[in-house]
This record gives sequence, C-alpha cells and structure tokens, in this order.
Amino acid sequence: MLRVAVVGSGPSGCYTAQSLVQLDSDVRVDVLDRLPCPYGLVRYGVAPDHEKIKSLQNNLRAVLEHDRVRFLGGVQVGPGGVTVARLRELYHAVVYCMGAATDRRLGIPGEDLPGSWSATQFVSWYSAHPDAVDAGFLRDARSAVVVGVGNVAVDVTRMLARGLAELTPTDMPQAALTTLADSRVTEIHMVGRRGPSQARFTTKELRELGTLPETDLVVDPAELALDPGYTDPSALPAPQRRNVEVLRGWAETPPAGAPRRIHLRFFLRPAELLAEQGHVAAARFERTAPDGHGGVTGTGRHEVIEGQLVLRSVGYRGVPLEGLPFDPVTGTVPNLSGRVLREGLVTPGEYVAGWIKRGPTGVIGTNRPCAKETATSLLEDAPSLTAKTVPDDPLPALRGEGTDPVEWTGWQSIERAEVALGASLGRGVVKLPDWRSLLEAARAEVV
Repeated sequence: MLRVAVVGSGPSGCYTAQSLVQLDSDVRVDVLDRLPCPYGLVRYGVAPDHEKIKSLQNNLRAVLEHDRVRFLGGVQVGPGGVTVARLRELYHAVVYCMGAATDRRLGIPGEDLPGSWSATQFVSWYSAHPDAVDAGFLRDARSAVVVGVGNVAVDVTRMLARGLAELTPTDMPQAALTTLADSRVTEIHMVGRRGPSQARFTTKELRELGTLPETDLVVDPAELALDPGYTDPSALPAPQRRNVEVLRGWAETPPAGAPRRIHLRFFLRPAELLAEQGHVAAARFERTAPDGHGGVTGTGRHEVIEGQLVLRSVGYRGVPLEGLPFDPVTGTVPNLSGRVLREGLVTPGEYVAGWIKRGPTGVIGTNRPCAKETATSLLEDAPSLTAKTVPDDPLPALRGEGTDPVEWTGWQSIERAEVALGASLGRGVVKLPDWRSLLEAARAEVV
C-alpha cells in the first residue's frame, strides 16, 4: 500500500488526491492542512457572493470523503510543526500543494502607510480566514483605490459597492457584513497600468460590476482610445474583445447620478502613496502609453486620485518552506513534471502541484491537469518509493509531534456550528471567523 501525504487541501491538493486514488487502487492519501477547514482558496478566496464558484466545494468534498483519502486539518508543516524531513519518514511520498501564500508588492514610496493593504488581506477579512484581523479597513474612508485589473481586483471593488441586502444572504462573517453595510465609501477607483485589452479580468466578472444597484460605472473614452485594440477590436482574441466591448458600452453611457461610482481607469502606473496626518490619503499615478511591444512606457505626466483606502491586487507569490528548495525569481519549487529538483537532480519521494509548482496562473480548473501530471509522475516512481518502510498509520506519529489533527468529523462539526450561527442571526450559513471558535466547534463533536 503506497502512503502519500498531500500538503494543502485547496483545489490542487484535492485534485492530486483524486488523481492518485483514481489511477491506483493501492494508494492511501492523507490530505494535511494548516487550517482546520478544507478547500483552501475556494473557501477563503472566492468572493462570498459567487455561490456558483463556491459550490465547487461539493466536488472537493467528494474527494475528501473517498474511502482511501483522509483529511487532517490543523497540521502545521514546517517550523513549529511537522518538518519536511519527518513527513518523508512517515510517508512513501509527499506532494506539496501550498499555493502562493503572499502577494506581490508595488515597490513604491508610501506603500506601508496605514490604510494601504494588499487585496489578499481584505479578502481574508471578509472571507473569515482565521488569521485575518479586523484592521479597520473602512474607517473614515470615503474613497478607495484598487490597484490592479484582474478578477481579485474586480471582486474587492464589487464588495466595496455591495449593500446590506446583497451581502446578507452570503456566508460572510457578521462583523464584516456590518462594516461593509455601514461603509461610507462612495467613490471606488480600479486602476491598471496598461490598457483594457491587456487586463486580466474575465468578461463575466467585469459585467457583474454593471449589475450593482445604485452604482454608476464611469469609464473615460479617452483612456480606452489609447489602447491599440480599442480602435480595431476585431484583431483581439475573443476574451479581450468582449472586455473592450463591455467597457465601450459603459464609456458611451453617461452616469445616472447613483450614490456610488466605480471608476475604471487605465494606463496609470502607481508612483507613490500620499499621506495626510499619518494615514494614506491619495495615490499618485504616472500616465503611461503603449510602447508598441505589448508593454507601456512612462510619459512623465502624473495624476493624483484620492483614496483613504488603497488595496493592491497585482498578483500572488509563493513562499519558501523550510526543508524544500525554492526559486526566489519564480516563487516556485524547482521541479520536473512535479518531481522536486534539488540542485537540478530529482529528489525521490518529493513532489509539487498547483501554484507552488507552476506559479500563480490559470483558474481553479487549471489545477486539475497540473495535479494529474504530478500524480502520474509519483505513480511512475512508486516501485522504488515503496521499498522504504513507513508506519501502517502515520496519525499516531503525527500526534506524537505535538499536533492534534482535526479529522473529517471535526470539520463536519464546524459546518454544523456555522449553520447554527447563521440561524441565530436570521441568515443562512455564516462562517466562524477565528481560530478559537473553529477549534471549539471541531472538538465539540467528541463531547
């Protein structure tokens, strides 16, 4: 029996476990996660109002309920927990699916001012990630600046414009719901350094902004006209062409005087965040222009946009795990078809899948073929891997390392507690927002 540990229970981890048990009937998989809850960014990164995408949890649930797959939450891998070397002693093979846990920075003056945050921090707060803090994101904010034009930027822009009636049916934690419903932000600027034909958002996400009640969409036709694809959209690939067509329609529609406005800005590169009384008050941008080679160049002209809240959404980045090699340039673990490479040589029994393998690219479904490739590599290596003796059941040894894993019944207990919390608030399911409440709920099943 081949025993495999998969570190990370997000899409890449679950798809890896699924591929392993589908391709080989002699594999048993333990899916380890630092959090007591499974599903990774499907639980803690997908916007609360995207119920269809969040329903992917049902697919991942089926994987974790497979009779040869076991979920073990609350297991820290690395410093302060189970080391990489110890995992290799407990399992024939280990697949690391840790994702890209940090965000890229802008690298501009003022980026660390109070009121300047990564979109990841904001998303974690309204998604009830137990590591998130209520940092007073919206305190005294009247205008917000979102730097970036990808789907995450669209998500946080949409959340800033949502009202109480739209947020109440979601699983958003109550404190975040109350704060967003009471927000005084009326101006939201989503800003990209390049043009609309190079934006990373999908047309479906973009169009959602146009469905928000009591919200005007403001697009400057002069900025659109700077984009070479704007004058001849027929030359663009279909997704970018659809984006340009949506933006063109908004640019041709005058604002109706709604209480909130979303400004979609292009060809502006962040240069500096400006302070007032020690808090971010505005962002200074340099106007850019297409360089004729798919990039942009600075023009030396600048514009200041007011914002007491600035959220950067310019991409994710992998972080190193002690005991594993790491390429700081790509933010990934060096690998060959998922096999971990140390100094260019394959390391027997160590594998990667997902963003830590290929970088933060693609959508959720992109993880499926990526995971299958890694699983196939692992199973090709199985004859040599099973020559090593490992425990029949690694769980007692994991507990001996000082961990107290949350098993599937514990997660089911958390789910019941979130249903009960929602009922007490007159809502649907409402997420438990902190470590203490999650762990208390998980342990309640043994009482």
